[in-house]
Amino acid sequence: MTLLQRIDEDIKKALKGGEKAKLLVLRGLKSDIKYKAIEKGEDLTEDDVIGVLGSAAKKRRDSIEQFKMGHRDDLVEKESAELKIIMDYLPEQLSEDKLREIIKDAITKTGADSPAKVGLVMKEVMAEAKGKADGKFINRLVVEILSGAAE
Repeated sequence: MTLLQRIDEDIKKALKGGEKAKLLVLRGLKSDIKYKAIEKGEDLTEDDVIGVLGSAAKKRRDSIEQFKMGHRDDLVEKESAELKIIMDYLPEQLSEDKLREIIKDAITKTGADSPAKVGLVMKEVMAEAKGKADGKFINRLVVEILSGAAE
């Protein structure tokens, strides 16, 4: 079953079960997926769908961060609940240890030796970790590891 089919099935279940919040999130995701397909001009691959879901998760994380700074706990709670629903459809997230391993391999592969070469390493890491980890978190780890390598 593809992710899109799974989302369609879960929309039906949420509709029957009266889960309004979940239904709203799933319909939004389906809409985002359809817009992406129209933009691309063809049916989306699983990787494309994962990309759309990853973007939706990133939006929620960013919103949570902003709402926390604004002391809007009600909205933090709402966005966190939506993020949890989205995360159910994304591939299992990589652990920090696994990410560090991937980053170190990418550094070796690219020959990066300073924080100035973060972009090179990020390109390599994101190819492998797309949809499986947050880009900001990966970037922070890359900078941390490269800064340690430069010393």
